[in-house]
Amino acid sequence: MALTNEYLLSVYETVKKRNPGESEFLQAVYEVLDSLQPVAEKRKDLVDAGVFERIVEPERFISFRVSWVDDSGKVRVNRGYRVQFNSAIGPYKGGLRFNASVCASEIKFLGFEQIFKNSLTGLPMGGGKGGSDFDPKGKSDGEVMRFCQSFMTELAKHIGPDTDVPAGDKGVGAREIGYLFGQYKRLANEYTGVLTGKSLYSGGSLARTEATGYGLCYFVKEMLAAKNDSFEGKTVVVSASGNVAIFACEKAQQLGARVVAMSDSNGYVYDPDGIKLDVVKKIKLEERGRIREYAARVPGSVYTEGSSGIWTIPCDIALPCGTQNEIDENSARTLVANGCKCVAEGANMPSTLEAIEVFREAGILFGPAKAANAGGVSVSGLEMTQNSIRLPWTFEEVDAKLQDIMKNIYHNAYAASVEMGRPGDLVVGANVAGFLKVANAMLWQGIAY
Repeated sequence: MALTNEYLLSVYETVKKRNPGESEFLQAVYEVLDSLQPVAEKRKDLVDAGVFERIVEPERFISFRVSWVDDSGKVRVNRGYRVQFNSAIGPYKGGLRFNASVCASEIKFLGFEQIFKNSLTGLPMGGGKGGSDFDPKGKSDGEVMRFCQSFMTELAKHIGPDTDVPAGDKGVGAREIGYLFGQYKRLANEYTGVLTGKSLYSGGSLARTEATGYGLCYFVKEMLAAKNDSFEGKTVVVSASGNVAIFACEKAQQLGARVVAMSDSNGYVYDPDGIKLDVVKKIKLEERGRIREYAARVPGSVYTEGSSGIWTIPCDIALPCGTQNEIDENSARTLVANGCKCVAEGANMPSTLEAIEVFREAGILFGPAKAANAGGVSVSGLEMTQNSIRLPWTFEEVDAKLQDIMKNIYHNAYAASVEMGRPGDLVVGANVAGFLKVANAMLWQGIAY
């Protein structure tokens, strides 16, 4: 597809002028506006109310300095961000990312995607995102703690359990959430569910760690079931080796698949006998090591430098769980040529627009991130509910609710794709289904909103 609607083209041109050089954000906006062309043609009320212009402009974008002291006593300075993109259906909700790549464009693209992802879950959550160009890798626990405390000292002015509820993301795990939550509690002098992904000691939810990876596989399970197929006997490649990838691998294996490859930012391992997940968990979760160490511990496996090469491995199902734009057009063509029948995004926007077109042309099953990786924020929403009612649920209860949410996301996205005349195009379906709920809420709340 291509963006040809004159009105939406004018909206996109305005976004380009206001956000020059922000390639990730512009890519995300283009993809959504492209999908919404049938909506703009059918819903003159949304056009007249300026909903399309409003939804691509953040309600609030916050940038702030984060000063902290390293173990040698040297003062360090990083930049922190929070984009509160849209609160039409609930308080802002979205993770915090600590990584050297973090910039305004990255945070805005993630926050924009979060609007529709959160809408698809059916839970009352608006879209937001945040983070910093601070990289926790190689830092001591003390350094991470001091950074998190400084970061939260500013962020606390802008968040709250009914205003904005951040969570973890890349570089922000249980350790970082703990330090952030502790500082917020000191500043606010209250114990609230202002962060999700908390420890079980402090109001966290069971199944939150597994949620994004498990949810990804539950979504794929529904895609396959619609074609009278399943994970059973399938060969799967999973990029990355963090929480999302690890638990996607775990659930895929439980559903009968053979996962043969995983990666990190340096390279990938291929194990024709199937990834030994206990080894990966020990290396990545306990030792915080590199994936290359897997090859040294598992006979018959091979490590290759360069993470992009993972997509040359023949597979039935590809689950990109790394980072944005990790599958380009060439990688997409290689996957299709090698017989891949299904791609579902565990990371945020891991496929370029050109790669998505390759998948469309080939007619393979494609699950876009805002639908397929919504499991994490879904359980974050369930954590908010548990915090509000002061009542924890069992792992089985949370997992059952997660499965229902992912099943509903698939069927709602598919139904929207049919309604838009693009049956089976889940990019269109997810964007339209996610958009309409938010757009109707914005329309109902008035133009000033």
